[in-house]
Amino acid sequence: MSAYWVTTYKEITDEAKVAAYAELAGPALRAAGGTFVARGLPEQTYEAGQATRTVVIVFDSVDAARAAHDSPDYREALAALDGGAVRDMRIIPGAE
Repeated sequence: MSAYWVTTYKEITDEAKVAAYAELAGPALRAAGGTFVARGLPEQTYEAGQATRTVVIVFDSVDAARAAHDSPDYREALAALDGGAVRDMRIIPGAE
């Protein structure tokens, strides 16, 4: 069953750190089997929606998404982020 990695950026405190993170995270997550399906600011929000940067990545399974998160390459990306953003990140199983 597929899984979705969803990250929302509640606050960006250091654009340079976010850029350094993105440069490392993208290749690391793609190498781990992730496919970016959405990223950016919302075009529209409803109810209590907030206009925060959001990234959605699909993996083949929850286990694959967890392994990507725990991989040495992604840990390097997290080290580069180093507090440059306040984020909410979750892995959600696909509805199949």
